[in-house]
Amino acid sequence: MASVFLYHVVGDLTVGKPELVEFSETEVVESAIRAIGESTECGIPVWKRRSHVGMIENNEMRQQRFVGILTSLDIVSFLAKTQCLEDQDKAMKTQVSDVVDRNNALLKIVDPGTRLIDALEMMKQGVRRLLVPKSKVWKGMSKRFSILYNGKWLKNIENGSSNNLIANANGPSSSSSTYMRDKFCCLSREDIIRFLIGCLGALAPLPLSSISSLGAINLNYSSIEASLPALEATQKHPGDLRAVAVVESTPDDHHKILGEISASKLWKCDYLAAAWALANLSAGQFVMGVEDNVSSRLLPDFSVDSPVQDNKIVNGAWSTRPRKFSSRSIGFNPVSPTFSFGGSMYRGRSAPLTCKTTSSLAAVMAQMLSHRATHVWVTEDENDDVLVGVVGYADILVAVTKQPAAVISSTRSITELGSEIQC
Repeated sequence: MASVFLYHVVGDLTVGKPELVEFSETEVVESAIRAIGESTECGIPVWKRRSHVGMIENNEMRQQRFVGILTSLDIVSFLAKTQCLEDQDKAMKTQVSDVVDRNNALLKIVDPGTRLIDALEMMKQGVRRLLVPKSKVWKGMSKRFSILYNGKWLKNIENGSSNNLIANANGPSSSSSTYMRDKFCCLSREDIIRFLIGCLGALAPLPLSSISSLGAINLNYSSIEASLPALEATQKHPGDLRAVAVVESTPDDHHKILGEISASKLWKCDYLAAAWALANLSAGQFVMGVEDNVSSRLLPDFSVDSPVQDNKIVNGAWSTRPRKFSSRSIGFNPVSPTFSFGGSMYRGRSAPLTCKTTSSLAAVMAQMLSHRATHVWVTEDENDDVLVGVVGYADILVAVTKQPAAVISSTRSITELGSEIQC
């Protein structure tokens, strides 16, 4: 086990993190779109309101108020429903409680003194966010303090109404920190990956090992044929990744990846345009973008004269104006050349983020961070478009915590694993 996991605690990752501002389930979709756009990730935690204003909560009470994580894909899928398309104003005023996927297990409240290895184990088991109490002063716990003092772990001890981070009374203190009442910050898996990429030397030889040798390639990904309605992607239950690959089958029974429908791709899109496209276009049309000059043929009910309005947030308020649908409105930037698929013309292919089976773990981590992506699709070494799997946050966390013996064993069987993936 790399020492970086044993000598660091969650509090070391909270330095500079902003205070969490709770987003209530009683807020409306319109507000959620604004909040997601301003957030550092494509999803926001949703909370129930406190039953009594000013009441001092313990961790269990706060945990029970957590509802789930609302993503851009959740909102677009909701707005793509027939009743929402027919009355967009009403849909925008719908409470978030009717949209969010309720899952109380996605967030866990932890102490700043929680070991990093324990935090990783939680996230490997499905936790996506860690809620950490903020402190007035956090000096952190680095390697020089060690984990143990007189044979005991550092612990947080509650004393009356105040919470203090106190080391073992019989040993020296590695930090002096007083909790700020009701002040928390939120750590995501992206924060963990960003921290780990700064510690690549301590993780050696894992970072330079291929993702295939580490067993980091997830073969259980969700996909949809490009010719099928894009709306069917929302029925694929993408789960942890919140992503569905849009593929085209080849004569030799391989899947050629064309793009993806995911929360990260829809993060800062025009939600109303994306919802309409999701409900009316094929998956291939949705991800590759329909050319403006053929939109009148493919999109007869969504033209300049259509009653559908382009809703934009301007100075904190929604403004409307007539508009014409184009691939740009759902976040795709058209470029040449044009593509042909299924008899229709496309351009502006929104290329999915991909890597090879032989790509190193460090390279994949860097890709995810630089593109603010939650995953990277894995393709064959010989063919850039043939999809074989995907690497997500959880897969990386599993890989970096592998025991050295397991890494050596996996490296020896890299050839066999490659053959298995191709099959």
